[in-house]
Amino acid sequence: MLSIKKVNKKYKDNQVLDNVDLEIGRGELILLTGINGSGKSTLLKIICDITEYDNGEVELEKGLKIGALIENPVFIENKSIKANLKFLADLNKNYNYEHIKNLCQKFSLDIENKVDIKDYSVGMRQKLGIIQAIMENQNIILFDEPTRGLDNTSSNKFIELVKKLNSDKKTIIICAHDGVDEIPFNRKFTIDKEQLYECID
Repeated sequence: MLSIKKVNKKYKDNQVLDNVDLEIGRGELILLTGINGSGKSTLLKIICDITEYDNGEVELEKGLKIGALIENPVFIENKSIKANLKFLADLNKNYNYEHIKNLCQKFSLDIENKVDIKDYSVGMRQKLGIIQAIMENQNIILFDEPTRGLDNTSSNKFIELVKKLNSDKKTIIICAHDGVDEIPFNRKFTIDKEQLYECID
């Protein structure tokens, strides 16, 4: 499904990723750890084709749809929930009002709320970031610190959601320091000194 071979990435003179190899199959649930600045977000951005890598190979199965929440979610600040999510889904002509409404309800958000996003809390914006990453039935989903800013109830909702997505054979990669202990990852990796290592229990 996803193949990364000998990928290198530098920011100026700072080597972030050094000959990273990773093979991921359909339906895998993966945890990626590492200290701040270790390259976790950079690797996710490379997978999404947001960030260019210096050399190596990244191959994705043809027809894959990627959903992602990486770092702080960005929205149109003077628009509502509905306007933002509709805008994003319409980019792929894939807007399903009832489906998105149900996702919002799971996280105690009202899709018809007219309040602009600029007035939303960090936690509420995080919930929207999670929703936009999954609302188009994406095959591979990337979450970067997804429970940041979430209260306990919302964190539990997120964990339930991940379990359901994984049961539907979605491939999920989560970068996190905490808040994901209850997620049944089948593989775990860490980035240390620019290298990617698989953790063996």
